Amino acid sequence: MADVFDINKKKVKKIDLEPTVFDAPVNRDIIYRVINWQLAKKRSGTACTKTRAEVSGGGSKPWKQKGMGRARAGSNRSPIWRKGGVTFGPKPKEWSFSLPKKVRRKALLAALSHANSENGVIVLDDFKASEIKTKNVSAI
Repeated sequence: MADVFDINKKKVKKIDLEPTVFDAPVNRDIIYRVINWQLAKKRSGTACTKTRAEVSGGGSKPWKQKGMGRARAGSNRSPIWRKGGVTFGPKPKEWSFSLPKKVRRKALLAALSHANSENGVIVLDDFKASEIKTKNVSAI
């Protein structure tokens, strides 16, 4: 049973909620998996750095191998040099993964059941607002 309210917060009537939807068993693990799936789907995964192969320059050997008294160097774009490439930096990655439709549906039913058990479901009789304002909706 759920109370039906009008736009002015007055109880209009009571209705029976569908038991297959609002009395389903609450499975927190499935809800957690669906939330992870949704957040992973939203990730852009565009972080990127250039390696020593992708940094511009560094084609020729900076100085000869022997006789200079300095350490050996083959490229001035080595990761230990200034303006060098990044060693193990981030590369673009696809974070999304698949989740079966039946699991997604079960999680939705579990979330609605949990909301119903904690009186989190509000049923409105008619939603005709005189003006479209967030203030009016949050007041309900």
